[in-house]
Amino acid sequence: MSKYTFQTATTDPIEFGGDPALATAHLSTNAPALSQDDVTALSSICDTSTDAVDRAKHGRDWWPLSMTWSLRNEVPQIPHVVCRPRTTKEVSLLLAYCNDRSIAVTPSGGRSGVCGAAIPLSAGVSLDMTLMQGIESIDAISGVVEVLSGTFGPDLEKAVREHGLTIGHYPQSFDIATVGGWVACRGAGQYSTRYGKIEDMVHALEAVLADGTVITTGGAPAGAVGPDLSQLLLGSEGTLAVITRVWLRAHPLPEVERRGAYTFDTFSEGIEACRRIIRAGATPAVLRLYDGAESKRSHGGDGTRATLLVLDEGTESIVDGTMAVVHDTCSDMGAATGDVALVEAWMHHRNDTSGLQGLTRKGYVVDTMEVAANWGHLDSVVEAVETAMLAIPYARSATCHLSHSYIEGACVYFTFAANPPAEEFESTYLALWKAGQTSALSSGANLSHHHGVGYSRAAFMEQALGSSLGVLRSVKKALDPRGILNPGKLGL
Repeated sequence: MSKYTFQTATTDPIEFGGDPALATAHLSTNAPALSQDDVTALSSICDTSTDAVDRAKHGRDWWPLSMTWSLRNEVPQIPHVVCRPRTTKEVSLLLAYCNDRSIAVTPSGGRSGVCGAAIPLSAGVSLDMTLMQGIESIDAISGVVEVLSGTFGPDLEKAVREHGLTIGHYPQSFDIATVGGWVACRGAGQYSTRYGKIEDMVHALEAVLADGTVITTGGAPAGAVGPDLSQLLLGSEGTLAVITRVWLRAHPLPEVERRGAYTFDTFSEGIEACRRIIRAGATPAVLRLYDGAESKRSHGGDGTRATLLVLDEGTESIVDGTMAVVHDTCSDMGAATGDVALVEAWMHHRNDTSGLQGLTRKGYVVDTMEVAANWGHLDSVVEAVETAMLAIPYARSATCHLSHSYIEGACVYFTFAANPPAEEFESTYLALWKAGQTSALSSGANLSHHHGVGYSRAAFMEQALGSSLGVLRSVKKALDPRGILNPGKLGL
């Protein structure tokens, strides 16, 4: 088939507090500046920019603390150059050159991450992959789509739908995130209970190692050919290799869609209902449970009852069976039937973060934290995290919803806010994160469900992984002995 190409633009985070050409770096680095010879050599390999505005924009992503710095015309760090390859060969040549000279390379896509994974902590090269766009092939019989890593979500989904297929991956950052970013940060879409997280969708990968070596992984429905190297690169956030091409599993377009809404006396009862639904084998695409506070804020509740929104799509008989399990389970637990129009309202506003950005501009600490835990730990995780966050001075709220479910557990997603004096903004932000993250880990949750680790969560990797962090460090040393790939991330 002919190759598709696209021109979707990224959307930058909150505005700069002055001329972005005059922005300064908030974090320090002792990395030496690139020589003119280096810039000339990189320019001979691929499109290379030294423009001050371009470099400043590539010094940040959607990490909320860095957006606050932007209001002061600061970014976390400013790369020396921005390089934009168009082919795998260009990526290979660029990495080989940088590896020989120990120049740091920080890969980025749409820079939609919220944990600072795309921040070039050691300056060097910001490797913007967004010119590597396009659908290379579609095997409609097998349901396998070959796509370049810089392709944005809407462009990918539009192309595959022309062939009667869907990827089914709809993260909140769908419009501004790339396929490579999905894979590198191990993302999850809002329909993940039906279609899986991105690691369940990857059929094969092409990636470039630090020394320029090009590798491919996977390529079969299943295998027993040693450890799964695709899974090694998934979630590696550009620290082990640069992902250049992805083969994704696609599904037939759904025949039907069904929706439902229910309310529960307590959030805990709603969690139990979700557990029973999933354990019964029903996997509706959307199974989102909001506590009383979030139900009031987003769904018109009274502030006391928890709201469950349900949506499923697919083959009619399977969807009808799934929704029957959902309804019977909720009814058996005494839930009240809610207004199904709430699902439609959620569909229209699910990716809108303007409210959070508005509070940031007004000086509020506002952020989210998502973790996953087994069903048996979820109630204690919710209580521990909210209690710990609300104990921090100036904290005003800590609320929760359940967003992704699995046979053994689920993801709970916290939204927290505080209004400290300006001089204590950053210390309050960091204190809230420390309180929430350490209490989550101590009560049985993991470090991250789908936002990744990046820079902001790196300090918690030792607590999260224990002695296995040493294994990850050994892998890093073997694949990137000079440490040029996205240094300072994942606790490496």
